[in-house]
Amino acid sequence: MKHFVHLKDIPAKDLRKIIIDAKRRKKLRSKISTLEVDKGAPLKGKMLIQMFEKASSRTRISFYMAIKQLGGGTLTLRSNEIHLGQGGESIEDTAKILSTYGDGFMIRTDSDDKVEKFKNFLSIPVINGLSPSSHPTQVLSDVFTVEEIKNKPISKLNICWIGDSNNVLNSLIAASVKFSFNLSIGCPKNYEPRQELRKYIKKNNKRIFIFNDAKKAVKNADVIFSDKVISLNDKVNKKKKVNQFKNFKIDKKLIKYAKKDCIFLHCLPRGPEVSDEVFLGKQSYVWQQALNRVHVQKSILLYCLGKLR
Repeated sequence: MKHFVHLKDIPAKDLRKIIIDAKRRKKLRSKISTLEVDKGAPLKGKMLIQMFEKASSRTRISFYMAIKQLGGGTLTLRSNEIHLGQGGESIEDTAKILSTYGDGFMIRTDSDDKVEKFKNFLSIPVINGLSPSSHPTQVLSDVFTVEEIKNKPISKLNICWIGDSNNVLNSLIAASVKFSFNLSIGCPKNYEPRQELRKYIKKNNKRIFIFNDAKKAVKNADVIFSDKVISLNDKVNKKKKVNQFKNFKIDKKLIKYAKKDCIFLHCLPRGPEVSDEVFLGKQSYVWQQALNRVHVQKSILLYCLGKLR
């Protein structure tokens, strides 16, 4: 049994193994309908329990498709529909029940502490579908997408992040360490990675750079990543925050400072951080990026359940 909670805690060789398997599985499914089960149905009879405490589109749909294509089933819960949220039942007791009914547990939550508690109390693998500090399934899928489009290892590319220092960036930083790629971060001074993360960068990787100038951050970039400036549950003055990021908007003028064949990726949903011209332009691969989550999450499930070849 293996958990998939934070990229920084997973061996680099295991992450690469997941990507290799996802590439193989995607190639094999190129002409197969979306609900047809993979040959051999590797997770036949297995049940994935998903719990959502935050709204979700891509994570929810892609995990549903992933377990179905592997021959398994899924049960989706919301915390306000079970006793954990409404009846005061403890996480420990809830975990014992979930361990009885399911073979794997995916959680999307506002609480890192809750993820850790479930990991401690469950006797089945835990997958972090998003927490305040981490979005590992998204970022591993993004590494897959970059290598698919660029047709080369991500270690040979210059990656750029423009935006807030959020959970996606945290996981991207961990990915930079695991996959050894250059990462330039562009954000306003008040939105730089927190001190704890900066210590992690200093200790583990000399290839991560922070800029308070968007033009300097995107210089010679092969890939530009971004995320919504205003997150779903941001408790901030939204108008003020958008204004603070006005010089970091990803538009045609900014893209010109990157390499000519630079691509744009965004984990969605989008906001004012990117222009329509870029988001809908030929350098944007956001729809392919979203679709690839199914393929990578299939391999993550196999990894966690001990079925990855």
